[in-house]
Amino acid sequence: MATTLAFTVTRSAPELVAPSRATPRELRPLSDIDDQDGLRFYRSGLHFFRASTATGAAGAADPAAVVRKGLADALVHYYPVAGRIREVEPARKLVVDCTGDGVVFVEADADVSLSDFGDVLCPPFPCYQELLCEPDGNCAAVVGRPLLFVQVTRLRCGGFVFGLQICHNIADAAGTVQLLRAIGEMSRGMPAPTVMPVWARELLMARSPPVVTHRHPEYDETAAGGNHDVLGHHEPLVQRAFFFGPKEMSALRELVARSGDSGAGKRISRFDMLAAFLWQRRAAALKYADDDEVRVMFVVNARGRSPPLPAGFYGNAFAFAVAACTAGRLCDSPLADVLNMVAGAKARAASEGNLQSVADLMAQRARPRFGRAARTYLVSDVTRAGFEGVDFGWGEGAYGGPAAATLATFHLTVKDASGEEVIAVPMCLPAPAMERLELDVHMSLNH
Repeated sequence: MATTLAFTVTRSAPELVAPSRATPRELRPLSDIDDQDGLRFYRSGLHFFRASTATGAAGAADPAAVVRKGLADALVHYYPVAGRIREVEPARKLVVDCTGDGVVFVEADADVSLSDFGDVLCPPFPCYQELLCEPDGNCAAVVGRPLLFVQVTRLRCGGFVFGLQICHNIADAAGTVQLLRAIGEMSRGMPAPTVMPVWARELLMARSPPVVTHRHPEYDETAAGGNHDVLGHHEPLVQRAFFFGPKEMSALRELVARSGDSGAGKRISRFDMLAAFLWQRRAAALKYADDDEVRVMFVVNARGRSPPLPAGFYGNAFAFAVAACTAGRLCDSPLADVLNMVAGAKARAASEGNLQSVADLMAQRARPRFGRAARTYLVSDVTRAGFEGVDFGWGEGAYGGPAAATLATFHLTVKDASGEEVIAVPMCLPAPAMERLELDVHMSLNH
C-alpha cells in the first residue's frame, strides 16, 4: 500500500450519458426500505484495472469510450438510474421520476501508474478523491440530482480506474454490483445483461396501517448516552488497514475456542468472529469509560429471506443488526461471549418479519435516521458482494470495492503481496488509539 503517493489528474468536462434508446417516462416509488433518511447519500467505489489483462480489441481500445458506450446501453435496462429523485407528500416520500436525463460521466488522465499504488490495493487510497467525479462525503442532497456519477481515469501504464458514486436510495451493495456487471457486459458487446433488472419495490413497502412488530434499537436516537463520544469532530484521524489471512483467522478461532463456549457444533461466521474481535479491541483502544454504552451495528442482507425477492431485484434489501453493552463489560468479556452477542444481533435482524417491521417503522415514524448513537462501530461485510468480478473487457480488476472508510468500515476481499486472498478491514481512528489497536491486534494474534 502506498500512503504518501501524490499525482495529478486532468479531467474532461462532465457530460450526461443518457440511455442509448428511448425509455419509459414514468414515476416509480422507492420502497420504505430504500427511502429512509439514513440512505440519502452517495456510496463511492473504485475499480482498478491492469493494461496487461486486456484481451482482443480491448487491448487497443480507449477504456473511457468503451465504458461510456456500455453505460448508455445498460441504462436502457436500468432506466430509473437515469432519472431523478423527487420528494412527494405525504411524509417526504421519495419517488424516481424516470426522465431519461442520464448520469454524469467524466473521462480523465492521471500521471501515475497502477504499480505506484503499491503491492496491495486497499483503502486508504492516496488522493482517492481525484479518482471520483464529486467530492466524496455523506451529502444528504439527493433530490433532483443525477443518481450515478462515473469517472474513468486512464493511468500512465495503460491501466485505468473506474470510479463511481451512486445514490444509496436507488441500490444497495448487491444491487450496485448487479448494475456494474450489466455495464461490464454491455461494454463487452453483449446484447442484454445476463441478469435483467427487476424493480419490485412494492414488496418492501409499509403496510396500511403500519404495524411495527419487532424492536429496532438501530433507530433509537436516545441510545448510547446521547452524542458524547471520545471521537470528537476536531480530533485528527489516521487511517490504516488490518489484514486477516488464513494464519490470522486460525489464530482468531483459537482465541475464541480458548475463551469459552461460542455454541458447540455451530458454524462460526467469519464476519461475526472478526466483527466481535475488532469491536472489542477498538472499544479498548478508544478508552471508553466503563459505564459508557457501546454498540456494533452491521448490515444483514435480506435476499433469500422473507419476503422473497425476485432475481434481478436491485433495490435496498437489508436490515441493521445491533449489539450493545457497557464498555466495561465488552472489554472484560471473553471473546466467545462477544461473538455470541454479535451472532444474536444478526439472528434478530434476520428473523421472520423483521424487514417488514422496519418498513412499517419508516412510515410510522417519518423515516428516522439510523446510527446516530455515539460510540457505535458501524461495519459492513462486502466480501461476498462481488465487486471484484466486474469486467469491462479488461478482465477481472486488481481491486474492486469501496473507495474509502471513515468511522464506518468494511470487510473487503483483497490480494496481498503474494497474490493470496485476505480480508482487509480499513480503520480510521485518532493516532494514539490506532497505535493501541495495532499493538493489541498484533499481540492477540501472535501470542
